[in-house]
Amino acid sequence: MKTVFFRRVNVFTDRAFSGNPLVVVPDAVGLDVEEMQAIAREMGVSETTFVFSPTVKEATYKVRIFTPAQEIPFAGHPSLGTAFVMAELGRFPLVEPSTIIRQELPVGVLPIELEISGGEVVRVVMTQKETELGTRVTEIEDLTEALGIESLAIHRAGLPIEILSTGVPQLFVPLPTLDAVSQLRPKFFELREIERKLGVIGCCVFSLSTHDPTALAHVRFFAPNQNVREDPATGSAAGGLGAYLAVNKLLPKSGEFWIEQGEEMGRPSKIHVQVKVNKAGHPYKVKVGGSVMPAMEGSLSF
Repeated sequence: MKTVFFRRVNVFTDRAFSGNPLVVVPDAVGLDVEEMQAIAREMGVSETTFVFSPTVKEATYKVRIFTPAQEIPFAGHPSLGTAFVMAELGRFPLVEPSTIIRQELPVGVLPIELEISGGEVVRVVMTQKETELGTRVTEIEDLTEALGIESLAIHRAGLPIEILSTGVPQLFVPLPTLDAVSQLRPKFFELREIERKLGVIGCCVFSLSTHDPTALAHVRFFAPNQNVREDPATGSAAGGLGAYLAVNKLLPKSGEFWIEQGEEMGRPSKIHVQVKVNKAGHPYKVKVGGSVMPAMEGSLSF
């Protein structure tokens, strides 16, 4: 029998019972792929991370990320939550006001900044991969049917449906109003097949009208191809949305904004995004950050 220790945290929130839950196994040595996948299914959250010693000298540690369905090369809230847990466990020294660590992932070694005050981590910020522009999706009949909306709603938004990546390819679908996003009732089987056909890990539906006037975008994220019907806070999609807004000339002059997500799930989340663009307006650096709250810890035997 094996026993693994785990911690569960809520990412992109400063309140209990909100944000996006994450399970972290900080000592995963000795686990094989089948065991990690089984643990991720058992935990039942959108992602579970497993931490190993780094294989490259510039990295602080190595992380593998599993959804209930499969391993994925990158995700936002697992990266931030794992860094928070490793800091809480004292796996690296904390220096105020900012500590930089480097996380090894299949997509490369990415920096994570921990903002420190009074010896505590108050916010975690990650730099995502360079933006990769995908294709525009112009055949929308199957997509609108899967989302349960009329094609007119897409046209009213006046923005393109696009595939973008700041780590993993995702589909970005603009809608014209907050109500249009909030009232979505997707047909998950059909949406899963569309995601598979397009080669994307999830569908980010958003509007530029929000509940909170300090937020720029209201987001819902669906990833049925990963056995995650809806995600309450999605760091990878937040970064991708920042790149999307930059490409479509909708980024605030400051390059910074907030995203609200998770309202429809009863797990409100708030994600901070910062995008730097070059003179041509192309995004070249995307950062995503937020608070992390401890939730529980325990052990799993199998």
